[in-house]
Amino acid sequence: MQTIWLGGAEWLAVLRVGLGLWWLESWRHKDKKGWFERGTGIAWAADVAAKHRWGVVRTGFRRIVAPRPKAMAYVVVYAELALGLGLVAGFLTPVALVGGLLLNLLYLVLMIHDWAEQGQNAMMALISLVALFAMSWQAWSLDHAIGLFL
Repeated sequence: MQTIWLGGAEWLAVLRVGLGLWWLESWRHKDKKGWFERGTGIAWAADVAAKHRWGVVRTGFRRIVAPRPKAMAYVVVYAELALGLGLVAGFLTPVALVGGLLLNLLYLVLMIHDWAEQGQNAMMALISLVALFAMSWQAWSLDHAIGLFL
């Protein structure tokens, strides 16, 4: 497919890079000191999970996240950074897209009652699916330059 300015592969790369920038912005605006030193991010998530209407969310949070809040804070914050960098550079793109999709679905389930969060996570998940199945690493990516995922 060719358009006036870019071809289909390039437009998909624009979509992929835009998603990566969205993840980087999510990472940038987090209060890292609060997340790492005071545990604010995981404490907020614990409060949301405790009030969640689905028992599986409350149980899952209690069993997986609550016993290791500091490690989980690092996982969340640095996963967003890694996803952003991977998508912008186009490095291990399918891995980053699947990881981002899973993280968005996790956020979507946790925030099932908050429509503002639902919109952002649903849109990011949709972009991840399109970028994954349309193989958005075929242009402007390190994956393409080194011959990964052809």
